[in-house]
Amino acid sequence: MLLDNRQLFNQSSAKAEDLLKRQLQWLLFLRVLILTVFLGISGLLQYQDKNIIIPPLRYLLYFIGGTYSFSIASAFFLQKTKHLKHFAFLQIFIDSLIVSTLIFFTGSSQSIFTLMNFLPIIAGGILLYLPGGLFIAAVTSFNFGGILLLEFLGYHAHFFPNFNSPLTSIEILLHHFAIPGVTFFLVGLLTSLLSGRLQQTEEALSRASQDLDRLSLLYKQIFDDITTGIITVNSKGEITSFNRAAEKITGFPAHEVIDLPIHSKLPELKPEKKEAMRPVANLTRKNGEIIPVGYSWTRLNMPGDCENCRIYTMQDLSKIKKMEDQIRQAEKMAAIGRMAAGIAHEFRNPLAAISGAAQVLHHELSDDAATQGLMNIIIRESDRLEGTISEFLQFSRPATPEKSWFSLYGLVKETINILKQAPSWNNKIKFKTDIPAQLDAWADADQTKQIFLNLFSNAANALKKNEGSILIKAREMSDKKQTDQTRIVISDTGPGISDKIRNKIFEPFYTTRENGTGLGLAIVRQLIESNGGTIELSSGPGKNEAVFILDLPLP
Repeated sequence: MLLDNRQLFNQSSAKAEDLLKRQLQWLLFLRVLILTVFLGISGLLQYQDKNIIIPPLRYLLYFIGGTYSFSIASAFFLQKTKHLKHFAFLQIFIDSLIVSTLIFFTGSSQSIFTLMNFLPIIAGGILLYLPGGLFIAAVTSFNFGGILLLEFLGYHAHFFPNFNSPLTSIEILLHHFAIPGVTFFLVGLLTSLLSGRLQQTEEALSRASQDLDRLSLLYKQIFDDITTGIITVNSKGEITSFNRAAEKITGFPAHEVIDLPIHSKLPELKPEKKEAMRPVANLTRKNGEIIPVGYSWTRLNMPGDCENCRIYTMQDLSKIKKMEDQIRQAEKMAAIGRMAAGIAHEFRNPLAAISGAAQVLHHELSDDAATQGLMNIIIRESDRLEGTISEFLQFSRPATPEKSWFSLYGLVKETINILKQAPSWNNKIKFKTDIPAQLDAWADADQTKQIFLNLFSNAANALKKNEGSILIKAREMSDKKQTDQTRIVISDTGPGISDKIRNKIFEPFYTTRENGTGLGLAIVRQLIESNGGTIELSSGPGKNEAVFILDLPLP
């Protein structure tokens, strides 16, 4: 606030100096113009044998030439000086002396130029306000009194030998001096007061204009930057303003809808009042997309013929609706998960009994080939069901991560060695790593290992029995919020994931494998998020290639 006040003061001072400088330029111009016109008219009338007291022509030319020269020099110094007020006092003081000199040499008390005494006084009041007006009034009164006193004592211009002075007594002298002297001060006072009042009015108008400009800028900034769409319409229902948020929500640029009826572009925004505090409408955007918006309107009180002017406000509810759906889905899944976890736990004991009994029968009935085949099926399917239940219980009851520093390169190598020990592992698959040996990650090491096991197994299943490679890259980097994190990129040379199912692969129980449980990637995302990280599926050079990007934040 203090800085703003200083800026306003500096701006006001600069404007005052510019104004005074322009006024001084006008003063110099008017000095030359007025003296030239007045003396020219007087000289013309004199040489037509009129009874006017005026010096010979050569003296007039000397006087005009001197005034011109002084004015030109003053205009030059005006561009150089930084003390404009002192310069203004000097100029007006000299103007008063010029007028007094002119009056003395054109008849003193009988001079037709006596009224010109008011010009420097008026100029002083306008340019320098009360101090200037009273100062020049005093100087003019002193000069005029001196002229009258010289006339009374018999001193006058030598080129008027037959000059007859009306000042024959001190009383007449005082009479000639008193009325003009008082008038000089009255004119100086009134001019100063009027000029001061004008200055105050101009300053108030300037402040009001600045406040209006500031409010206009603030209104425009709020109108443009607010996230709520704002539309105003006139009494004919034509759109008069359309902010950026409204452009973003509707998809229509402002220049395409201004001056058009609102119902022609946005017929969903009904002007009828509804019982709902904020009605919801399915708005059709410019590209044909239909989105839910919440809107309201009220009458716009504007001067003039604007009885039916309205202002509409709207908000895009797409994200809110999506979040509500997600919350409802999460609540539903939580309830199902709790119930299913209980059921899975109850299944586990009978399943263990079935599997154990099948193994005993398998050993006791070893001579019957048909029975052996059935027992193998029971044991195999029991083991698979046990694995599914274990994964499901892990998904429904995730363990709290215990974060610590660990070598990312070492953990990846350990995970690869575990996978290669499996009898069903495809030895045609090659692992390629691009991980700095000194790179450490901050997370739960066991959970991170499980994440790698699931992602590497999925990549191996995508490659099937074919040759191929799995690439693991890792680097430390910063995100958009300048947060340090470890980024791990896992990709393979398999057929990739089609666009149709890319949004579903992290959903629980969604799988494209005949014997899959659909919990692998769901568990991966759950473990990543429990460690404060994120995972996303990106596209490689082949567009459909599976490229998983994992970001783990650093402490």
